[in-house]
Amino acid sequence: MKIIILDDDKDVLLTAELILKSCFKEVVALTDPELMERHLTDGTCHVVLLDMNYTPGATSGVEGLRMLHNIRNWSPNTAIVVHTAWGEVPIAVKAMKEGAFDFIEKPWGKEKLLATCEAAAKHSQSVYELNRLKDQQEALKRDLVKKKGNILTVSPRMLKVMQSVRKVAVTDANVLILGENGTGKELIAREIFQLSARSDQPFITVDMATLPQTLIESELFGHVKGAFTDAREDRTGRFELASGGTLFLDEIGNLPMAMQSKLLAALQNRQIVKVGANRPVNIDIRLICATNMPLHEMVNHNEFRQDLLYRINTVEIIVPPLRERIEDLPLLLGYFVEKNKKKYLKNNLLLSEETINALKHYAWPGNVRELEHAAERAVIMCERKELQPDDFLPGRQNDSFTMPDRGSVLNVHETEKQLIEEAIRKCNGNLTRASKELGMGRTTLYRRLKTQNGMQ
Repeated sequence: MKIIILDDDKDVLLTAELILKSCFKEVVALTDPELMERHLTDGTCHVVLLDMNYTPGATSGVEGLRMLHNIRNWSPNTAIVVHTAWGEVPIAVKAMKEGAFDFIEKPWGKEKLLATCEAAAKHSQSVYELNRLKDQQEALKRDLVKKKGNILTVSPRMLKVMQSVRKVAVTDANVLILGENGTGKELIAREIFQLSARSDQPFITVDMATLPQTLIESELFGHVKGAFTDAREDRTGRFELASGGTLFLDEIGNLPMAMQSKLLAALQNRQIVKVGANRPVNIDIRLICATNMPLHEMVNHNEFRQDLLYRINTVEIIVPPLRERIEDLPLLLGYFVEKNKKKYLKNNLLLSEETINALKHYAWPGNVRELEHAAERAVIMCERKELQPDDFLPGRQNDSFTMPDRGSVLNVHETEKQLIEEAIRKCNGNLTRASKELGMGRTTLYRRLKTQNGMQ
């Protein structure tokens, strides 16, 4: 714990410093109020013992009240104890109305000083913990964990994935989940969390693809007030919010190289440093990462740190695309249709085997997410008693209900090439639109095209 003593009397400072060293790890004694801000802005000070007058002969307490107001702005969690002479007690009472924790009269006894400052320190820690819990609660509201439920699958490939999930879940090993967009990587991450020993602790998610690069460090590690232009108050980062539980970094492949080294240091040291602070904060997390980007290829192109890749993929889980687990389509489709029939009050709507079989012959480049959205749209738009293939994929039945034959499915590169060519043709050569259609980043699409051209 840290306490700052501000007083213009050096004898008072020396005495207080000697007494308070017995219960505070760090004691900072100041005679110059101009030095106060630099000692507060890192957010590590628990208590300030504040004199109300600094100028010789001053008795109004105006200086102390002004400093109290500043301290509350610089470090809201810090508890302020004012100490003043007996005749200035009304000033001390006014200071408490302005937000001071307590006051103590001079000359104070050793026991009284210790007891008051220790109580202030405990109050400061309680305020900090309360604010951390509020931030955690807000994060949990945004990242509400879904009720526990089994992932729907009958596919042999997906059943092997679930075997791996159950094995790794009971450990604290870092997990890297790879797969195309829409395959259910976050669902796998939540399943690992729900089966783990940390399931009663927070599950905090960060989507790296949606964060501006300038805010990534603040989002992950937090910041102190004044750390940058818009930092109007202290903020707890996602690492600290997840401490004791699980942190899920989605789309980890989008993390800039400059931040990769900071993430690596945090994972190695199990400590983070808030933006604008200089004191480390210990963290205890289980890390799960996911991406649709080829991290191993990115390492070869110096786009992703190899040492970070080793750190995050103690266990690597690859989620197959829907076209490679097409056995699951009837099960998933039935589930999504039934859910939306109840949602949109169309309980009499029928789904035939013929429609299911027809949909098996579509490539589903958006995977399970595309299937889910297609099912919702079909239920909403259908005006017949029975769902037809064109309800799910309107306008595509003439040229899109085709799957590569079983022989070519085994050739992943050929399948990928066909899907990319189809998307580019559909988007009239617009690669930005084609990348969105395929559910991959534009940079990734360029790299795949370059690789395919080199293979021809």
